[in-house]
Amino acid sequence: MIKQSLVLIAAVFAFTTPALAESDSKLSKVLSSQPEEVQARYQYRNPEATLEFFGVKPGMTVVEALPGGGWYSKILLPYLGKDGQLYGVDYAVDLFPLFGFFSDEQLKAKETWAETWLAEANTWRAENDATLSAFTFATVPEDKHGTADAVLFIRAMHNLARFESKRPFLTEALQASHKLLKKGGVVGVVQHQMAEDKPDAWADGSRGYLKQSFLVKQFEAAGFELVKTSDVNKNPKDNPADKEIVWRLPPTYFGSRDDEEKKKVVNAIGESNRMTLLFRKK
Repeated sequence: MIKQSLVLIAAVFAFTTPALAESDSKLSKVLSSQPEEVQARYQYRNPEATLEFFGVKPGMTVVEALPGGGWYSKILLPYLGKDGQLYGVDYAVDLFPLFGFFSDEQLKAKETWAETWLAEANTWRAENDATLSAFTFATVPEDKHGTADAVLFIRAMHNLARFESKRPFLTEALQASHKLLKKGGVVGVVQHQMAEDKPDAWADGSRGYLKQSFLVKQFEAAGFELVKTSDVNKNPKDNPADKEIVWRLPPTYFGSRDDEEKKKVVNAIGESNRMTLLFRKK
């Protein structure tokens, strides 16, 4: 009986290992093909370890929150491959006026963001890349409900939390994510992290930072369970003081862009300290 069990285990291992190795090899190849300026951020953003931690594999349907200029999209499209799908999802349109610095023209453009982003993102695709869709958290099509394997919030949750008191943007985004996911689907979070012993006022999202305890509570209320955490994107050098914002750090350099001495200080810190969390839809 023991011998038969060992043979069975060996057979399963022999069957699954090549598939896993092929997936890992594909991700490494995709990452090594990115432009130098993108690869320069790998030391801080750790995309290979992050996507592996989230369990993202070729052929999946993945939701990317706030895809913007496509830093992660351009990695996900070839990695997910021709059998995969990528949904780019932006904030609800009525969140953007709350920032207070967008022009009327920029706010107007947000009304057609899905169409314009989709048109641009399709120029990033090669023939065998994943297919694309785009919408906002307030306009999720019903035919997308229950179709996603994973939702990724990568440095995308602080503004949802920041304006939650104006309208429940964070709550609605998590509800939309829950609807998008298949049963047992996952949410991967990478978010600028404030230490738990710092004042809550420093971690309301307006400085870019949130506390892990806050996010866990929000996800649990939305019908998710915390599966595991990772230190892969931790940076203990980032220990913000009162009034310090995450955008003081690279690559934004707010307040030091034209001051080389100040730049040296923030470069010694690097990009922000980030929590990396994996949740599962119940």
